[in-house]
Amino acid sequence: MQGNQAMTEGAIYAGARFYAGYPITPSSEVAEICSRVMPKIGGIYLQMEDEIASIAAVVGASLAGAKAFTATSGPGFSLMQENLGLAVMGEVPCVVINVQRSGPSTGLATKPAQSDIMQLRWGRHGDQMVIALCPATVRECFELAVRAFNLAEKFRIPVILAPDEIVGHMRENFAVPEPGELEVIDRRGPSGPVDRYRPFAADGDGIAPLAAYGGDYVFHVTSSMHGPDGYSNNDPANAAWRVEQLHRKIERHLDEIVMTRRYDTDDMDVLLVTVGATTRSGRAAALEARRRGIKAGVLQLLTVWPFPDREVAALAERVRSVIVPEMNYSGQIAGEVQRVLGGGTDIRKVNSYNGQIITPQDILKAIVADSPCGPI
Repeated sequence: MQGNQAMTEGAIYAGARFYAGYPITPSSEVAEICSRVMPKIGGIYLQMEDEIASIAAVVGASLAGAKAFTATSGPGFSLMQENLGLAVMGEVPCVVINVQRSGPSTGLATKPAQSDIMQLRWGRHGDQMVIALCPATVRECFELAVRAFNLAEKFRIPVILAPDEIVGHMRENFAVPEPGELEVIDRRGPSGPVDRYRPFAADGDGIAPLAAYGGDYVFHVTSSMHGPDGYSNNDPANAAWRVEQLHRKIERHLDEIVMTRRYDTDDMDVLLVTVGATTRSGRAAALEARRRGIKAGVLQLLTVWPFPDREVAALAERVRSVIVPEMNYSGQIAGEVQRVLGGGTDIRKVNSYNGQIITPQDILKAIVADSPCGPI
């Protein structure tokens, strides 16, 4: 199965029955598959006139009770930011697949990159949070698609699934989980009197139950600052409460949200921090380094946002050096690692920004150069 197909199948497994999108390389397979499959399973497929309309339709469908998603890349993801901000402010669960490609602008439209990392987190204006996941294998494409919907539904938040083009287009075999094998979470609806429903009155866990438009509960959602009842409220105390609540509902549940994988980290001297396709090259480089007598390990970040601060810090304090390979110019992941570890830690960056994958040899050179014994 191809990575893009696996994400689509994972979304359907999670209960997604609404897709609205506009085709764009290298995510177009998601739209193509949904156009064929959604009508067969009682779902809805809409090809919209552009990406702005696509995310607007997804937000509306979700408020009507559907598990809804879209897929895009590069310029299309940029166009979605304003309505993603609406989804954040309105606490609307939805999933956006952003298959990362080379830029800026149209760039190398069919080539891979990992240069949207900061845009995933900060693409929208204002104080806000989202969840972003990055798979490295086709199996992870499927599993993280299910996880993306589970997180979106549970925490009433947009979740971005952001493979790079390599992962989106690679093909691998894996055993597709049977129905019921993976947990599927549905949003929690209200149960109290219809005349007392307040769509933003957070419970003890920081998340308010969400009704569906068209049912018994009549409620209001606005992009403006609003109170627990959903209607505009410009009081400073209310504004502070709303902004804090958007953050607290994530910060209180980091153990449930943040997901990493470790490879050969028990006895390592060198730590590689990787995302997406660079995880595969990083693991190969670490294995070759061990064959040469250098104990290297890999920390794979499946959850990129919220950033895995604790996981990075816990492993980095045990090694002499940290290496971050990524397909962008500035080192967007490396910058976060530096923030976590402080300015006193020397972080070696391995960057590629020409539309080509970072090879194991590229990473191995950095590992060997950092060895106390010098090149081997």
